[in-house]
Parts: sequence; structure tokens; C-alpha cells
Amino acid sequence: MNRTDAPTGVRDVRTDVRVDVLVVGAGPAGLALAARLAEAGAGRVEVLDREQHAGGMPRHLHHGGFGRPPRPWLHGPAYAERAVRAAVAAGAAVRTGVTATGWAGPLSLETTSPAGLERITARAVVLATGARERPRSARLVPGTRPQGVLTTGELLRSVHEHGLSVGRRAVVVGAEPVARHAAAVLRGAGTDVVAMITEAPRAAAAVPGVPLLTETTVGELRGRGRTTGLVIHHRDGRTGLLTCDTVVFTGDWIPDHELARRGGVPLDPGTRGPRVDASFRTAAPGVFAVGNALHGIERAATAAGEGAAAAAPVLAHLAGAPWPEPGPPLEVRAPLLWVTPNRITDTAGRPLLLRTAETVTAPVVTVTQDGRPLWRRRFPGPASPSRSLRLPPHWTARVDRTGGPVVLALG
Repeated sequence: MNRTDAPTGVRDVRTDVRVDVLVVGAGPAGLALAARLAEAGAGRVEVLDREQHAGGMPRHLHHGGFGRPPRPWLHGPAYAERAVRAAVAAGAAVRTGVTATGWAGPLSLETTSPAGLERITARAVVLATGARERPRSARLVPGTRPQGVLTTGELLRSVHEHGLSVGRRAVVVGAEPVARHAAAVLRGAGTDVVAMITEAPRAAAAVPGVPLLTETTVGELRGRGRTTGLVIHHRDGRTGLLTCDTVVFTGDWIPDHELARRGGVPLDPGTRGPRVDASFRTAAPGVFAVGNALHGIERAATAAGEGAAAAAPVLAHLAGAPWPEPGPPLEVRAPLLWVTPNRITDTAGRPLLLRTAETVTAPVVTVTQDGRPLWRRRFPGPASPSRSLRLPPHWTARVDRTGGPVVLALG
């Protein structure tokens, strides 16, 4: 053991621990991966989560629809509990209340918990840190700083975990599926949802009985001590004031990439998560990334599927498979927003996820490399900013691994 400085209230003794696989994040992706690895005999598989309970965001989502199609019938807490049980039953160690604070080496993490400080060294590190909503401050909304301004995550914790009252009149900023869930939680808590607003020309999700204001932005928050209202601006130049005591900012998800950034793991400018290949390998040898840490918010089933799929490449790495050189990057052209995986080192075995910044009716997606067409398809339905297109992976076999960037565009 080594002596070191420690935060107040934490023992100043650092313990050095060695594991085979260290998974940071006990959400759907991290737990699914840990279960697969432990079942396959990967050695000591340890999952860390800074929350006091494992399971990730589904723990706070009390609506149904969780699980694998065609029967996604579980409610969020039950789905999370089942994932935790599966990982533990397979032999993985799931530790909660443990925060990874930084890197002590290429495959070593510094952690802190009420039990003390640890330095955990692994043969493989998997970042499954999930995603978070950008709060009011990151969205640069001006005005005072009153109480009653929440993100969806803060709303869910307040109502479902702490049983708190959140207000009498609320405005939901956003009109995507997460906003619909936020409105339902507010109504269930006895709060009147007076409006949902979005700067988009139309909503991806609406709530019956709740006024929807499209092409509208928040100009300013009002209130001292407690929110009293917000100033709104319509695209046609009109302004207004919505009286409320609660404002919930929804959507605008960003991967929780702080740990990756601290470790020097390259990030993709589109997803703002770690840049990975089709085997979930980052540019840092031995470091993988899965789930919503890669691309912001996707369904729990998608994140869990990525975690399960990452087991094979992690096992190959443990068996001594060489870490590939970075392949050609995948780039998108506006209005496309991002694609994952973000680079090509081998043929993809799973669909690629592609997101657009605006709604596009019947989009035609083209893929080229150095001017050479690789693939083209017209999708029958619209592409939405709140839902990813799933591209078949077979065309990745035609990518020249020594060529230039692979470009995805609409055309």
C-alpha cells in the first residue's frame, strides 16, 4: 500500500488492485458486457459505478418498453435489476459508490469511495460511462439562477428516488421522446404541464392536452429564489412570457466523456464520445468504449446490445490479439450529425448508427471514399434528430484500409 493525499472523509491509504477487465459504468451496456465476459471465463471482471445503485438510467424510468424486441415489456427498474442480477450471477463483481477520478497509467485508474482510495490496473479497460443532458448553463440560457430548473435526470431522481415535490406549473423545454416521459412524470407528480417548447419546426413527440410551441426558444429565465416564468422567442419575431415555477430542460444529450478525455482517448467531433472502430476499440491500446458513452442517448436495448457485442473483441485482446492501427475515419456531411463506429479497421458486424441534425423525409444515404461509391440506399421513412438510422454493415468490407476518409452524406 502507498500513502497519498486523500479527500476529506476518505482514508488516506491507497490500495493497489489488479483485475483482468475493468468496466467503468454499471448501466445496460456495462452490465451486459460484464455478464458475457464473466460467463466466458475472462478472469476477474469488475464493474464500477459512482451511483449508490447499479443499473444506470433505467432505474429512474418507471414506464414500460424495456427489454429485447419483440417483447420489451419490463419497466425500467425491473429491467435494471435483471441486468444487475445477470452480471453478478455470471461472476462479475459490481461495485457501487466508486468514482474513477483519473488515470495512473495506460490501463490504470485512480478511484475513490467511502472505503478509501484505490489504483486499479487491468488488462483491458472498458468505458461504459453513459450520457448526460447538457444543463441550462451549458445551453447558455440567460437570466437569474432560481430554484426549479431541472434536467430530465434531476427530475426523475427528485420524483422516483427522493419522492420530492417539483412544483405546480411546469414548462418542458424539448419535444423528443425523453420530453414526453418528463411530461408524464410531472403529471404523475401532480404538476400541471403548461407547455412544451422546441426550436424545431415540428415535434418528434407530443403529449395530448399539453400546448406545443414549435420554432420557439427560451430567451430568459425569470425569478428570484424560485422560478416565476420564462421569456420565449418565436421564430417570426414574437415574444411572450410563460408563467411557471418549474422548467425542465430535456434532450441535448452528450456522452459522459470526461474520463476518456482525461486519459487522452481521442474523441469524435460529431458524437463527442470516444472514437471507436467496429470492435469498440479506441485509439488507446487496451481501452474499449460501449453504449451511450459513444453517442449520447440510444435505447437501453441498443446500449446493452453493444455491450454484449463488445465481449468478443475484449476476449480477443485478452488472448493476445494485436491492437490495429487507426483505420480511415468516417465523416459525415450536414445535415448529418454523426455516425458510429467512427473509423474502419475491420469489417463491421453490427449496423452502424447514423444521426441527422434535422428531420429529412425519405433520406438517401450515400457512402464514398476518395470519390469511389461504396453504398447507397433510400430509406422509406423520415430521418429524425431523435432517432438513429441503422445502416447495414456489409459495405464496410469494401473500404480501402489505406485510403482516405469514408464520407457519409445525403444525396
